[in-house]
Amino acid sequence: MFAKLEGLERNYMDLEKDLADPDIFNDQEKYRKLTKAFADLKPVVETFRRYRSLQQQLEENKELLSDSDADIREMAHGEIRQIEEKLPELEHELKVLLLPVDPLDEKNILLEIRAGTGGEEAALFAADLFRMYCRYAELMHWKVEIMSESPSDSGGYKEIIALISGEKVYSRLKFESGTHRVQRVPATESQGRIHTSAATVAVMPEAEEVDIDIRPEDLRFDVYRSSGPGGQSVNTTDSAVRVTHIPTGLVVTCQDEKSQHKNKAKALKVLYSRLLQAEQERRNSEQADARRSMVGTGDRSERIRTYNFPQGRVTDHRVNLTLYSLNRVMEGEIQELVDALVTFAQTEALKAQAE
Repeated sequence: MFAKLEGLERNYMDLEKDLADPDIFNDQEKYRKLTKAFADLKPVVETFRRYRSLQQQLEENKELLSDSDADIREMAHGEIRQIEEKLPELEHELKVLLLPVDPLDEKNILLEIRAGTGGEEAALFAADLFRMYCRYAELMHWKVEIMSESPSDSGGYKEIIALISGEKVYSRLKFESGTHRVQRVPATESQGRIHTSAATVAVMPEAEEVDIDIRPEDLRFDVYRSSGPGGQSVNTTDSAVRVTHIPTGLVVTCQDEKSQHKNKAKALKVLYSRLLQAEQERRNSEQADARRSMVGTGDRSERIRTYNFPQGRVTDHRVNLTLYSLNRVMEGEIQELVDALVTFAQTEALKAQAE
């Protein structure tokens, strides 16, 4: 591990030297690549330097244990204790920093939420979940753009798809995929009985055309008139678009925009991301180690979290974490859940690496 860290430090110093060259600004593409590589290495190199500095301090204090002055020996004992407490923490931090990086972590995401069992109450819960993620995105200074929505009669969502863009969105939200269950008394329930409903969440990395190789002849486009609520031009022009990926049978429709061109672009973005997600799932199923290091499978049929309104608690079943702060969670304060899932994934990855 330390030989690898020394190698990374040498790379870091080479990048530092390259970035100090004034001529580098003439090639903006190269400058961006070097800046990113430098920023990626910075946390691990700085942590390694802290670790090495502490080790040096430890050796120096051990030498002081044979000093003739009793006060100096006592001071050395105290510092040795403190350093020996810090070193294992830093070593663990270094191991985590050296874990292979998910190449998709930097990507934006397509968030897809669908009402599951529970009828209108499930649709209302889907809307609550969407609002929760929007609030969290706001806290993280991310941007949310609705790609497609299918409202329910009571103001919820049968389905909603949104693009969330910002810094490392996928790395933070990739463990949200699965079935989210709610237990509460619906507004329409006159007897005050608690109902259980569910909504499914899929978090897909935003795919660029370069990520997925699709031949033009594999796509079929159909245009038709939009239906449902909308502006005055809805229902008067063929602006809605349905795109079918013939080899897989995947179908995406988009009718939210008045422009056929915009609907086509949005539908293609969703299709590319679904195909990328399907490819990721295929790879994960082939790699037992990769699957073991994930927090759950990301399968929508897997129940991952329960939101219990009468008790004001939310429980994530994968990490056995229960928070009695449901109101704050529904307002987007999900960082504690996100951090617990990321830490668990790192721990599982370290275990797999050790095996």
